[in-house]
This record gives sequence, structure tokens and C-alpha cells, in this order.
Amino acid sequence: MKLLAYEVDKRSFLGVLNEDETWVYPVAAAGMEYRSMKELIREAGPSEMEMLDYISKKAPGDVMGAAPVDEIRVVSPIAEPDQDIICLGINYMDHAKESARFQKEEFSKPEKAIYFSKRVNRTNDPDGIIPAHKNLTNQLDYEAELAVIIKKDAKDVKDVKPGEVKDYIFGYTIMNDVSAREVQTEHKQWYFGKSLDGFTPLGPCIMTVDSTAFPPVLKIQSKVNGELRQNSNTGLFIHGIEEVICELTKGMTLKAGTIIATGTPAGVGMGFVPPKFLETGDVVECIIEGIGTLRNTVGE
Repeated sequence: MKLLAYEVDKRSFLGVLNEDETWVYPVAAAGMEYRSMKELIREAGPSEMEMLDYISKKAPGDVMGAAPVDEIRVVSPIAEPDQDIICLGINYMDHAKESARFQKEEFSKPEKAIYFSKRVNRTNDPDGIIPAHKNLTNQLDYEAELAVIIKKDAKDVKDVKPGEVKDYIFGYTIMNDVSAREVQTEHKQWYFGKSLDGFTPLGPCIMTVDSTAFPPVLKIQSKVNGELRQNSNTGLFIHGIEEVICELTKGMTLKAGTIIATGTPAGVGMGFVPPKFLETGDVVECIIEGIGTLRNTVGE
């Protein structure tokens, strides 16, 4: 099942896609009055999720408020995260190698997960404009990532039974971890260079956790102006989703709605020789099997 946030005539809605993804049905058609995806994630119970799944299988004429997908404006599913996004760095082996090459460092496999956070004032919409921030960077880069969304407050998840970690996950979406590479290098850490306004495109929808096997093994790609750049699979994580959630919750509480970005594979702009950084007017597509395509254009 795929949930999304969208607008019709500047009015905001939450909805569920029908089976062929040509229509969206408002959650109000299932008797729900959630005002944001964060609220739905925190409060929707199993019976309500079952009802959404049920109406997603109905014909458009049988659902009040149904709208064709090509007549709506899809917006970020979680526009204003309650906390910084938790990110994993160097979580695909091939990206670890290209990153070491770009930094002119000796390659070594990260034995422990590398965590950092990404400050987000507001996530960028699907089809939104990525600001170039030319006053700060000439090395604007893209990173297609699978983002995991936590369903309920998680603490000491290591103590749950094997296989139950997925009960803490609401679903998955796509994030473009846009990065200013020389800002990262100059400051010798990633926070500032990845947290500029507009650097977090998110969407286009949330695929619920039960829509695919766990852990998810999904094709992940990116394209720039139609040219395939990244082409990998989430089954190649160095540190998997279950490991990450169990480790983080040993010492911190992950609140419902927390977003965890799981890292990017090889093929980012800095990985090419010479590098292929983004320019004004470039169209970046981040594609994950089963979820869809997150498409954004680089602005001035």
C-alpha cells in the first residue's frame, strides 16, 4: 500500500493510491480525519490501516473524493520532520571505495555504522526545485537513498524477538541526500554540507512496511538528465536496517515518525573521473523499486 500527501486546488489531503496507481483516494473516505502524515503514523491503528488497504482496491467511482493522479500535486509525505534526519554514511561497499578515492584517502571497510544527522527546515517536494546555493558550492551532488520511517517509539529494540524489528517500521520512502561536497571537505564533517535549505527532497509516497519483504531488497537507481548514474540494490547494505535500529535504540529513543536514511550506492557525481556535479537546469531522478521516482530540478 502506498500513502501520499497531495494538493488539489491548493487544498491539502492525505491519500492512498489505488492498485494501478492512477487514482488517489483521500483517507477521509475511510472515515479518518488525520491532518498530517506524522499524525497518521503515530495514531493510526491496525484496523484503520486495513481499511485504507481495503478502499485502495475499490473502483474510483465507489470512493468519495477520488482524484486522478495526473490532476493532483504530490508533495513531500513528511514536510516538517520533528527531529533531524538520521543518516548512514558509507553504507554500500562500492560507494565507500569511490568516496575514499575522491577524498584521496586509503580505502578501508567501515566496521561500525557511520551515523550523522541532516538538519531539515522543510523537506523538498517531489518535482521541487533544488537550490544551487552557488554562494557556497560548485560541487553540488545527488545521493539516492532508501529512507525508513519509524512507526512507534522505539527503545531497546535489541530485546525484542528476532523478526519483530519490522514492527517498529511504518514504511519506506525515497530521499535525495543532496550534498555540497567542498563544504563537507572544508568543515571535515557532513552536517553543514548536507543541511542547506532544499537539500532534502522526499517522496513521492510512503510504501508501507508489509508491501515488500523484510529486509527490503529493492533496486535503487539515480539518473541525471536521463543518464543512469547509480544502479544498485538495497540488499547490499553494509549495515542493515535491523542492525541499525537495534544499535541506535540501545542508547536513544527513536520517536514515531523518525526518518532514517540508509546511505547511497556508487555513482554519485564525485565518483566519476572527472566528477559530474550538478548544474542549474539538471533534472535528477531517484528511483526505488516498488516506491516510485523522486524527480527534482536544480535551480539557480
